[in-house]
Amino acid sequence: MAKLIGNAPNQVPTNADLGSMAFEDKKNYATTSSPIYQPYRNIIINGDMSIAQRGTSESGITGSTFGYFTVDRWRIGVDNIGTWTMSQDTDVPTGQGFASSLKLECTTADASPSASDALFLNQNFEGQMLQYLKKGTANAESLTLSFWVKSNKTGTYTISLDDNDNNRNIVGTYIINSSDTWEKKTLTFEGDTIGAFDNDNNNSLRFYFWLGVGSNYNSGTLATSWENTVTANLVSSSNVNLADSTSNYINITGVQLEAGTASDFEFLPYDVNLDRCLRYCYVVGDTPTYGEISRYSNIGTYYTATQMFTGLDFPVVMRTTPSLTVVGSNPAQAFTTYSSNTARTSTAVGKDSSSATNIGYVITTSSATQGDGGIGAWNIGYYGIISAEL
Repeated sequence: MAKLIGNAPNQVPTNADLGSMAFEDKKNYATTSSPIYQPYRNIIINGDMSIAQRGTSESGITGSTFGYFTVDRWRIGVDNIGTWTMSQDTDVPTGQGFASSLKLECTTADASPSASDALFLNQNFEGQMLQYLKKGTANAESLTLSFWVKSNKTGTYTISLDDNDNNRNIVGTYIINSSDTWEKKTLTFEGDTIGAFDNDNNNSLRFYFWLGVGSNYNSGTLATSWENTVTANLVSSSNVNLADSTSNYINITGVQLEAGTASDFEFLPYDVNLDRCLRYCYVVGDTPTYGEISRYSNIGTYYTATQMFTGLDFPVVMRTTPSLTVVGSNPAQAFTTYSSNTARTSTAVGKDSSSATNIGYVITTSSATQGDGGIGAWNIGYYGIISAEL
């Protein structure tokens, strides 16, 4: 077994030696060196597309729609440019270690977008997670983006980084050369010496894959260096329109954004990746991906004769006080309470007081006995999306 050494066999390592992690090879007493591994270097969360709490497929995304539907942390923006199906897909580049990709498929085309139309995928990031980038100083770090992409639609695509705190942005482009073929792309963005990120839990940095836009976004001069944001400079005038045919699709995986130069994709254990996603979204009840989660663990009391107050502690601290969206055919009937040997189906469900660590439910039912304890259970086919997304 190799042992840590200094500059020569049997030498005690110095602090400088430890910086290169040199190891002894007992067979020939040679030494090898490699940089110290830097965990959590990827700013992107769920870049391998392995977590999809809300479900694995959503169709009919159209109109003016901006939100999260399938793969965690990945937000789609469809602003009157076609209709889309978004899914977690098993098509991945061979031999790279990925099991999932994010796929967008056009189901209704828009070959001639209006000026204000836009289609994008993006992630948003808290400022307190980005202080090590030293943005706004003379030592601002450059950022390198790497990812795998596959599409039938060859041509030029645009990436942008937007500083939401200081209204600044920078843009880069890449080319899909071969249709229906996985390709790896790498782009580097210079550091920005103007405008520090706020050190808080709000949205400081926004990252975009631009997939189709109208002239409001691509009629200016592309912002290939950091500048004050001008909407017309956000997207290349050569950018493809992925919405121009119902044959069009795009798959993306292995997205990594890191300080400095590119490194191999940082694979995190599944549970660690899930915990990072849970800071922004926690799906409970009869969930579409994981089955029953906290379905029966909502112990409560009838605070009034018709309202049970119950609650749930989160597995991780969320970014901020979350919202609650109840999903099902009739959200008002999402719960059944069990109290004094009687089951009562809810007639309304709401959120009581909550924080970044827990949420309270208010479950309205037919009349019970005030003060009785019991549980509130999610009914089959119903679940709650507890969201603290940026």
